[in-house]
Amino acid sequence: MTELEALPLARTPDPMAAPPLRWGILAPGGIARRMVNALHLHTRQQVVAVGSRDLARAQALAGDLGIDRAYGSYEELVADPDVQAVYVASPHSGHAAHALLAIEAGKPVLVEKAFTRNRAEAERVVAAARAHGVALLEAMWTRFLPRTDVVRQLLADGALGDVLTLQADHGQSLLHVPRMVRPDLAGGALLDLGIYPVSYAVFALGLPGTVRASGELTDAGVDLQDVIALGGFAGHPQAMADLFTGMGAVTPTSASIAGTNARIELDGAFYTPGQVRLVGPGGTVSVSAPAPIEGHEGLCYEAVHFAQMVADGRLESDLLPLDESVAIMGLLDEIRAQVGVVYPGE
Repeated sequence: MTELEALPLARTPDPMAAPPLRWGILAPGGIARRMVNALHLHTRQQVVAVGSRDLARAQALAGDLGIDRAYGSYEELVADPDVQAVYVASPHSGHAAHALLAIEAGKPVLVEKAFTRNRAEAERVVAAARAHGVALLEAMWTRFLPRTDVVRQLLADGALGDVLTLQADHGQSLLHVPRMVRPDLAGGALLDLGIYPVSYAVFALGLPGTVRASGELTDAGVDLQDVIALGGFAGHPQAMADLFTGMGAVTPTSASIAGTNARIELDGAFYTPGQVRLVGPGGTVSVSAPAPIEGHEGLCYEAVHFAQMVADGRLESDLLPLDESVAIMGLLDEIRAQVGVVYPGE
């Protein structure tokens, strides 16, 4: 693009247009509740069952959100013949085992981020999905939002000129959440929060050739906060990504991508639905259309993208290929190694 008068329109399909799947929800935590709410409000998807290791928790979610069946084990959930796809909403320390359970049952599976604890687990899950011919996708919802597609088009059109700098942060106050501070549950800021700026940098710039990270650890040995510098991007040889994540304090959670001609600004929270601001020469500003769906209701976009994948017979997404999810887990492994975080059993 050479003009700043108008930004591209998002090409993201209407969530109501996606063919419906009958979903089973594996684990009834907060993200599961938000996903079910988003599907009920904005899609034709059908949530037919929820499973938990605690039957009472499954029954509570089912009762609150009008889900027909509740199971007291994950095995029962994936074995339900009426469940066509599984959404893995457990903590990421269990993602590999739970995704494999669904895959071995022959069920397409949408796995919450972080995809797994590490690259080795991610490789195992992807290999199993490919061996069983089952559709698999990491639920990095940011990739599928309308404003991400606006950024995708601006980058593809060369609107920024030569891209030189990406900055993004994600800090929340989560020290009161028990799993966040437990090494055995893959706690710490990076996998829960830092994955957003890291994944966004890979989306915008590609995989880096260099990684430099430092951080502060909690007494339990998980990362309290991390500063990450990425460089060596093959498609943007002079670009650097400057990233921050932390779980002790709330940060602006904003992002920007700056080039020689213009700058993209994404106000907090950059990883959620919102608008795109393009700042051009002399401070000229153009703003994209308002988000048609706001807040965590935007979780519906990843689910309907997955539903369309399954309907089309595709086993992985063109917007977030499986090899990229595996590579991002490897990148997170390297950051953890430099910071000094090791999970039990690795």
